[in-house]
Amino acid sequence: MTKTSNMTENNIRERLDSTDIAILRALQQDARLTTKQLAQKVHLSTTPTYERVKRLERDGYIRRYITILDAEKLHKGFIVYCSVKLTPLNTQTARQFCQTIMDIDEVTECYNISGRFDYMLRVHCPDMKYYQQFLLNVLGTLPMLGTLESTFVMEEVKHNYGVTI
Repeated sequence: MTKTSNMTENNIRERLDSTDIAILRALQQDARLTTKQLAQKVHLSTTPTYERVKRLERDGYIRRYITILDAEKLHKGFIVYCSVKLTPLNTQTARQFCQTIMDIDEVTECYNISGRFDYMLRVHCPDMKYYQQFLLNVLGTLPMLGTLESTFVMEEVKHNYGVTI
């Protein structure tokens, strides 16, 4: 463990005790646990467990509960990472780009990044032909799009949905 990660862990531990962390770890593995099941896992009775979960939700440690779908089975398993450079790069253009991206269903993640590009998009599509049409008819029509570079995922080797705590 690095010094930085150790400092971060110490900051978290100041606000969360070991039971809170155990609750977060258990829910991250299986968000469908009932309060009773969760209480058994963290060795607490149901009422304090319920109250802790509500506090963790209220304090923003738990943002939401989701179901992870199989993209391959839903014919959306073709994944492309798009590196995007805006032109011109300014606050108004960036805000407009972000608002537009929020409404594009194929874009499942969007990050403002440093380096040669301004944004990194994760795009889910059925196949290469669909992506080509998406590129021409959706992303390619954005007036602030300067440069776009596509990187195609050949195999997903590791994808953790949680945060290590």
